Amino acid sequence: MDRRSHCSATAPSTILPVATAALAIGIFVVDTFLTDLEIAVSVFFIVPVLMSVFFLRKQGVVLVSAACMVLTVVSYFLTPGGELTAGLVNDAISLLAIGVTTYLVLKIESMGMAIHEARAQLAHIARVTALGELTASIAHEVNQPLAGVVSSANACLRWLDSQPPDTEKARQSVDRIIRDANRASDVVGRVRSLAKKTPPQKAWLNINEMVLEIVSLMEKEIEQNQVSLATRLSNDVPRVFADRIQLQQVILNLIMNAVEALSAISDGSRYLFISTEKDKSDGVFLTVGDFGPGLDPEKLEQIFDAFYTTKREGMGMGLAVSRSIIEAHSGRLWATPNDPRGAVFQFTLPQVREETS
Repeated sequence: MDRRSHCSATAPSTILPVATAALAIGIFVVDTFLTDLEIAVSVFFIVPVLMSVFFLRKQGVVLVSAACMVLTVVSYFLTPGGELTAGLVNDAISLLAIGVTTYLVLKIESMGMAIHEARAQLAHIARVTALGELTASIAHEVNQPLAGVVSSANACLRWLDSQPPDTEKARQSVDRIIRDANRASDVVGRVRSLAKKTPPQKAWLNINEMVLEIVSLMEKEIEQNQVSLATRLSNDVPRVFADRIQLQQVILNLIMNAVEALSAISDGSRYLFISTEKDKSDGVFLTVGDFGPGLDPEKLEQIFDAFYTTKREGMGMGLAVSRSIIEAHSGRLWATPNDPRGAVFQFTLPQVREETS
């Protein structure tokens, strides 16, 4: 979340601009009518410039800076008392300070945007990589309704070719075609939404619905790895203001990691559980746990580091990106060993609305 967004979330949109303008006018009045030229009050114009960063874009900040410079020069000519040479030196220092401050804050702002873009790019790469691992399951899931469409279409033709045509049976076949086509469309839609590279779009979301969507997408993968899945989704879990695609990516990554961990064990039950509930602060508390090989207790934080992986062909970005996404939503993601074996990943999300750009 950048500074402009944080400000808009914590204060009315008009307070900060009005306060900035009032402060600039106050500095001008004090510098012009209450002090002599020897006192460099105009250097404090850097404060309105810094404040403008919270609610203005680059061009707006530059305009505020230019306005402060103009006020500095005007104040020099309107100040009735003081030594002119000292006043000129002070004004030159003030103008330099305003210019340097403007340059630095804009540079920092640009760096922040570049970091945000890089994080979004890494998140997209991790999401596409995860989807690549699900290709076979997705193809199977789409093929099932498509095969149903073909079968129903052939049946429809047979009913229409019969003498006399059985329109009622043909209508039932058409209904099945529509149903299966919609199923295939839903699968494709879910995959496209996950793969799409779009900026964050926050809305009020039901975390239970998102869990069920991802479980539906991974149903064949879970079945092929002979994993027993249990879900306990609380009915009183609150909605959260978040980006659907990013949270789907986190849930997808946690479930995929659990399934892959379980597929590595040859003895014992392959048991995966997912639960949601309201946390103590009235936010969302989600748990994904398994009874797989487990985690090294000494590396519980290291697994969230970028490029750290225990998989032979892993990128080491899934958990790092997932934690970044949860923290960008003002939440927390962590891991603990499961008892008697396995791993548990949990995250919390606040219910409070915090918009990000």
